[in-house]
Amino acid sequence: MLVAVSACGDGGDSASGAGGRETVRVAALPLIDCAALYIARDRGLFEKEGLDVRIQQIQQSLQALPALAKGQIDMVASANYVTYLQAHEQGTLDIRIVAEAIRAAPRMMDVLVPEDSDIKSVADLAGKKLAVNVLNNVQSLTFNEILEKQGVDRPVYRAIPFPQMGAALDKGQVDAVHAVEPYDSSIQDELKARVLVDGSSAPVESIPLSGYISTSDYADGTGNGKTLAAFQRAIKAAVRIAEEDPSVVRETLPTYTKVTERQAESIDLPVFPPTMDAAQLTRLTDLMEKQGMLKKPIDPATLMVK
Repeated sequence: MLVAVSACGDGGDSASGAGGRETVRVAALPLIDCAALYIARDRGLFEKEGLDVRIQQIQQSLQALPALAKGQIDMVASANYVTYLQAHEQGTLDIRIVAEAIRAAPRMMDVLVPEDSDIKSVADLAGKKLAVNVLNNVQSLTFNEILEKQGVDRPVYRAIPFPQMGAALDKGQVDAVHAVEPYDSSIQDELKARVLVDGSSAPVESIPLSGYISTSDYADGTGNGKTLAAFQRAIKAAVRIAEEDPSVVRETLPTYTKVTERQAESIDLPVFPPTMDAAQLTRLTDLMEKQGMLKKPIDPATLMVK
């Protein structure tokens, strides 16, 4: 997959794209997080801003990190904040947050168990195998807080990519899965899986989950400040469309994910923030520090592209 990501760019700074527009190379996951990105592309919002946004799909945020570090792509959409904040702290990347992608909303990520599972409560998960997309990341970070609030022990986390979670649950390779939309709804639909707990419930309700991440090298590059401002305006316009008419999100999802049109009709949508909020992002960095995922505090305000 990294070869594919690398192949989408020609290295170096952004170049002129189609019709003289500025090229922005974006790696993106086939998740609901990227809905605004695709709405902006399909509605001509990037073109209106003079941008030629070229999207390369990846399966995990982590896969795009080397390509971003090498300047082979300019940005990662729906980037898992935890992965990139850790890379920033470790000196692998000097990241910049261009825009928020999504914040948690009720029922947009759930812990699912087989219909006939003997796991009946969150407490029953203790010591059981729970699939998450990436270990020590935003899913376990937020779920650990839910478990702590309820005073129950943690499960044993297993790393399984979202697209493979349904099969792993069906074959009994794990006892439960922590799935996000659109996989959440499709696993429930196809396997009749049962919702054990809402992964967006207290105390992590409305917490930021993913964003559009670039680097200081790109953000500080000649002319790239204007390019990023244009990108932000296009995403903000797309979010406005999504807020005013959520059916647009549902119509867009089947065009870049494996979710069917029928499944898209009932998917629980996340919050698409129109602007970045350092206070909300600090909730996430505080949790990361609390759970040892960061060794020292990070002020998200210092990383935001203004």
